Amino acid sequence: MLATPDENNRPVFAAKDIKDFYLTHCPKIFPQKHCPIFPYTTKIIKALAGPKYDGKYLHDLVGQKLGDKKLHQTLTNVVIPTFDIKQLQPTIFSSYEVKHKPGFDAKLSDICIATSAAPTYLPAHYFETMDPEGNVREFNLIDGGVAANNPTLLAIGEVTKTIIKGSSDFFPIKPMDYARFLVISLGTGSAKAEFKYHALSAAKWGLLDWLTSGGGTPIIDVFSQSSADMVDYHLSVVFQALHSENNYLRIQDDTLTGHVSSVDIADKKNLDDLLIVGEGLLKKPVSRVNLETGRVEPSKHESNEEALTRFAKLLSEEKWLRLARSPHGHTPKPKPNY
Repeated sequence: MLATPDENNRPVFAAKDIKDFYLTHCPKIFPQKHCPIFPYTTKIIKALAGPKYDGKYLHDLVGQKLGDKKLHQTLTNVVIPTFDIKQLQPTIFSSYEVKHKPGFDAKLSDICIATSAAPTYLPAHYFETMDPEGNVREFNLIDGGVAANNPTLLAIGEVTKTIIKGSSDFFPIKPMDYARFLVISLGTGSAKAEFKYHALSAAKWGLLDWLTSGGGTPIIDVFSQSSADMVDYHLSVVFQALHSENNYLRIQDDTLTGHVSSVDIADKKNLDDLLIVGEGLLKKPVSRVNLETGRVEPSKHESNEEALTRFAKLLSEEKWLRLARSPHGHTPKPKPNY
């Protein structure tokens, strides 16, 4: 949504608008309905009957905000994972590839709805596209997190393919020259510190328990956490092996507990608490995976906020370097303001 253009070809949303968007709309996307009588039984029945939320408010909101804008119109390159449950394979919407795959030039509203369709929470999303030749392609999609809960490696792969094809934006970088990559990976938090699940109890679980035990959805927690952690571990190994660990910044909080670790508790108190968690995370030291133990450990070099400022400076300098090389560039470089 941040990359969608408005009528003036400016972003529909700026980064500073994200907080107000969530505070305003989350309670309506995830309406909190409490049943004081037999709440656990009610939760199980609802989980078996269909998705927890109907998604209507989200669908209407995204359609209203993004309109008929399509993937090829994004203001910057984007790579958005989804999963096609009919084909049983990931479906990647990439602005790098859309020129060569016109069947993937879907409306951004459809892509956003699809990539947020988390199983058990929101309904799967069906839509069709038509390419210039009149060929129709159908999509049967759910949240891309089931395949790429941490899409960092996917983004690196798309950039690598673009370099292989000889894009002038990346000259003279070689496809596997990861030491030249700058990577920021933002997690959404996890409740690892709660140690909610144990093998002794899980050994007796059936299907229903794997869907509802511990106040969460264990089977989804396990798959999503393992997927995200394996990507982080792999990239940590690569960047440390290249002595370029300062080029890879993973910002994640694995210490969430209680309601702030929930996917969908959207009452005012919990949203306010999440803001506090996010602001506090900026002040925490950069953390990296210990390759011996697999645990994330704080670094003593800089805070997440300082690291983001350092990255912003590097990216700004790279932008002006590219503009200087471009035949359409030669724009005076403004005074930096970080």
